[in-house]
Amino acid sequence: MDDEQMITGTVPIAVRDHGGTGTPLLLLHGAGGNLLHWEQTVPHLTAAFRVVTVDLRGHGHSGDGPWTWQAVLDDLDTVVTALAPTAPAVAGHSLGGMLAGMWARRHPTCPAAVSLDGHRAAATHPANYAGLDPERLKQDLAVLNEAFATQAEMMARPMTVEQADAFLQGQRAFAVAQGVDADAWVASAARGLAERDGHTWMRPGPGITGALRELPEFADSLPIFREVTSPFLIVAATRNPPVPPALSALMDAFRAGLRRDLADLAASRPNIEIQEIDAGHGMVAEQPEAIARIITRFVHAHTPR
Repeated sequence: MDDEQMITGTVPIAVRDHGGTGTPLLLLHGAGGNLLHWEQTVPHLTAAFRVVTVDLRGHGHSGDGPWTWQAVLDDLDTVVTALAPTAPAVAGHSLGGMLAGMWARRHPTCPAAVSLDGHRAAATHPANYAGLDPERLKQDLAVLNEAFATQAEMMARPMTVEQADAFLQGQRAFAVAQGVDADAWVASAARGLAERDGHTWMRPGPGITGALRELPEFADSLPIFREVTSPFLIVAATRNPPVPPALSALMDAFRAGLRRDLADLAASRPNIEIQEIDAGHGMVAEQPEAIARIITRFVHAHTPR
């Protein structure tokens, strides 16, 4: 079974029901991604779970609407009501991992939630970095924020057919360089393009990307995670994302601060488990089978079989 459909709520949400047996499992992609982000992982999960993937609002083939955490969680409630016979476990990557924690906070009966490197934006509060000289930290953060602003501006521009093709070729080259499945990566990138007024536009649009950058929970979700009472697994990458060499020290400080604060979180919350994986932020694309094993182990440890 691999049935894609639109679930109508406040905005239409594209959903793919992959079938499978066992506990329902809702998979959530990251910012700028879509349900195809999970295509390499799903085959390793359907023997153990009833797997459902979605395009978050403003992403993929789903409808547009203002981005608030409450609105997005309402979208997911609508999907679960329509498709899941019992309370689902939830696993998310990056932004989806933040949402997995927020879902579990909203639904204390959630059997298990998994956040895959979804805890803080790389550009977060200075106190969230460790081991970097304050002046160097200030300078590097300014560079990183400027890079993100430039990227957001470029993503908001329409593309010609030729530019869209060049973009997809660039995504293929990036996938090859990162050692991930290039065809799957490009298919997901293509799903994130929309045709309008004779041009190609990237999704999500500037309304959502701008809103995310302003939300304190996007900069740091750990305060939200402290309020989760369900079994909750946080998986952290040990490798830095691909950044210019000049920002490597900033990313080292980011990982050091995160490791420190996750240890503190787990020490104070017995329902929370921390695991590291030898991968980068793109762990789902890099190691889909290993990610499936991590999800399966944790959810099975907290659900009847």
